[in-house]
Amino acid sequence: MQKDNEATSLRDLLCGSVNENHVGERISVCGWVAKRREHGEHLAFLDVRDRSGVVQVVVEGSVDVRSEFVVRVTGTVTPRPEGTVNDRLATGAVELSDCEVEVLSLADVPPFQLDDRVDIDEQVRLRYRYLDLRREKMQRNLRLRAKVNAALRRAMDAQGFCEVETPLLWAPTPEGAREFVVPSRLRPEEFYVLPQSPQIAKQLLMVGGFDRYYQIARCMRDEDLRADRQFEFTQLDLEASFVTQDDVMAFTSVAVLDAAEAATGVRPGVIGNMTWAEALDLYGTDKPDLRFGMVLQDLSDVFATSEVKAFAAPTVKALRVEGGASFSRSKLDQLTDHAKQLGAKGLAWFRVTSEGIDSPLARFLSPEETEAVANVTGRRSAIWSLLSLTSTPKPVTSSERYACHLDRCPWARGSTTTCGSRTFRCSKASTKTAIFKPRIIPSRCLTPKTFISWRVILSRFDPRPTTLS
Repeated sequence: MQKDNEATSLRDLLCGSVNENHVGERISVCGWVAKRREHGEHLAFLDVRDRSGVVQVVVEGSVDVRSEFVVRVTGTVTPRPEGTVNDRLATGAVELSDCEVEVLSLADVPPFQLDDRVDIDEQVRLRYRYLDLRREKMQRNLRLRAKVNAALRRAMDAQGFCEVETPLLWAPTPEGAREFVVPSRLRPEEFYVLPQSPQIAKQLLMVGGFDRYYQIARCMRDEDLRADRQFEFTQLDLEASFVTQDDVMAFTSVAVLDAAEAATGVRPGVIGNMTWAEALDLYGTDKPDLRFGMVLQDLSDVFATSEVKAFAAPTVKALRVEGGASFSRSKLDQLTDHAKQLGAKGLAWFRVTSEGIDSPLARFLSPEETEAVANVTGRRSAIWSLLSLTSTPKPVTSSERYACHLDRCPWARGSTTTCGSRTFRCSKASTKTAIFKPRIIPSRCLTPKTFISWRVILSRFDPRPTTLS
């Protein structure tokens, strides 16, 4: 018999590897009892599970094994009787018969079914994490993560990067997020910190002449939890010397494409790129999902001299919905209500049909504006939703085309700085960090939620101390 390459002294094959090619052979498998089904008084069927899948085992009814017992089964591979083949299983055409069962570990009755079809409370799953990890979904997720990490490592190695593991106990650094502190037992009142990123370490490697570094780094940040951020997370961290922005994007593109291919089996196409301003201008967000393809259309020039008060603003943009001309009035009213819930005063819509433009505002448009709206849709059946800035300060200058992120500023306490049309005064400051960080969003780079009113976002944060007492 040809054994599996993962055979051990206790098993010859993985459960999911048993197939018609092994018919007539006597083999041993190890795993957990997933299900037990009684067939009369003298016969029982066991589904034995390991990481590779499930195999059916036929045993005598007197064999005392229950769900989640760990067993070693030695039996003969036989075809299943006609009418009992399970096409949904890779091992559904065979079973193990004439079996000897050795119980390796007993088990209590599980507190929940290990079945992905059953919705289990998360608190229960976390309490019995060792059981949760046996579920197919959790097994699949963790193995997928391992495949992606392996693909990333292969991609970086192929591009000449050197993997270096940096320390987890580190000294406080002035940049970035708040850090977790670890008190020192040997030196009271002194602390280490857990790295929120290996920034200083990789700079040391570059100065030391390593040229290209990477690691799949663990990062810890003592910050408020968000939907996409935990206290602890993993990132592909890299650094390279004598490179430009294009070089860095090329490195990461290769790694991302290799990882996607490892995860899906299909290699995606070439990764395009756009500037931050282009993303905000075309999609209203700095991380657009290009699959939607709903590009914002700038109609500011068309409505620059419009007499419609709703469009008396420096910026007027629109979303085109192909086939939206078939929307009923009640559907349009629902969209209008939804826009108001997002902070808008209303929603201007135009249905473009073969008969012309239909809208409550159509009669207020000039012939030039009507023609421009029809031309933008290509005179095809569509609906336009126009969003405008109805309350804005003077148009921003070219230097204000990008959001100002003043996470670090050198000014002392009480000093002022001007950002756009607003002046901010710093109320507190450490030696390197002021307490304000204003952000201005350019009027032509607004998200749909900020189209209705100009917003200057002023967020405050406490500077992280560099010493602890």
